[in-house]
Amino acid sequence: MDKMKHPWQDLSLKKSLVSYVVIFAILALMLCAITFAWCNNTVENIRASYPPSGEKYYLTNEKGEQLGEGGYIGTELMPMSERDKRLVSIFEILPIAVTPIYSALCILAAALLFYRNKLKRPLAELRTASEKISNNDLDFSIKYKSKDELGQLCSSFEIMRTTLASNFSKMWRQVEERKQLNAAFAHDLRTPLTVLKGYNEMLQVSANAGTRETAVTMGKHIARLERYVSSMSNLQRLEDTQPQCKMTSWQGFFSSLNESADILCSQKGKKLYIHNKTTSSQLFLDTELISQVSNNLISNAVRYAKTSVTILLDEKNSGLLLSVSDDGKGFDESSLRNATNPYFIKEENHSEHFGLGLYICKVLCEHHGGYLHIENTPDGAKVTAFFKSHDL
Repeated sequence: MDKMKHPWQDLSLKKSLVSYVVIFAILALMLCAITFAWCNNTVENIRASYPPSGEKYYLTNEKGEQLGEGGYIGTELMPMSERDKRLVSIFEILPIAVTPIYSALCILAAALLFYRNKLKRPLAELRTASEKISNNDLDFSIKYKSKDELGQLCSSFEIMRTTLASNFSKMWRQVEERKQLNAAFAHDLRTPLTVLKGYNEMLQVSANAGTRETAVTMGKHIARLERYVSSMSNLQRLEDTQPQCKMTSWQGFFSSLNESADILCSQKGKKLYIHNKTTSSQLFLDTELISQVSNNLISNAVRYAKTSVTILLDEKNSGLLLSVSDDGKGFDESSLRNATNPYFIKEENHSEHFGLGLYICKVLCEHHGGYLHIENTPDGAKVTAFFKSHDL
């Protein structure tokens, strides 16, 4: 039985569709012929039930005996009853009426069988596969072995899945190796930096003014290197951070966020506008993680704003949406593409930071099931952070 099924399953979609249409067209013709024959036979039977009337003449031989059944001359048919007249009319019209009905039903049956036998399973396989891939689940296989166009597409999809799984494994190994390398690099730098810092402190108390001046400059660069090493260590810890969600009073969290934002804006002489559109009294979120992201975004907005910073809080898609806008010059094209990359710095004077702020915010948002989006507005720049509310 399986051997008989495979040739049919391996037919191309075009040939399969034509085959279904031809088979059901023949079926429709057969049904029409059967209906026509049945209706015609029924009409003949009804008419036969009304014998002809009139004088009947017989042939006779020389003995006067009748030959045969005789025949009518000037016969008249008996009048039919109203019921039989209606039946005859119906059975005469019925073959014409059922022809389009049979055609429509056979076309519908051909389409349904074509979908069930040729489209339903591969489409379901592809849909399930795409959903799993979108959820970063590559531990599956597509089991559809037909040689038709959709079977070839499923095979290509399976090749793509195996390639993605292989590349994902390689990428994961590379990420882990990078983390280990960064940790080793940061660890190994601490010792020489400590030695250099000690020698620098000795040079700063030298009797020679030029030596002291050089030592002060060296001290600044050593301090920057120390901050860089510290940022590498902190970055690794942040990448491994997972949200610790708990049910939190929204009013208390909002008050804390408002207070922090007001302090940051007041220190730089910027106006703060905050709009709260949330309606829930409690949210199941990691408020410490959200506070870290919000403080970072507000600090960036304050740095680049001309006069004001605007914060919008809203609930969307079962989560918290935090939007921070400023009226500065906005992001240039390079920053829009790369601002969330680690150690991306556009400014010439960047001695105080290493371009990790937006990258850290992005990582924390993604760990919380959300995202970070940056854009320009007619009035300046806007950064939107979304945090997915986890179920209890």
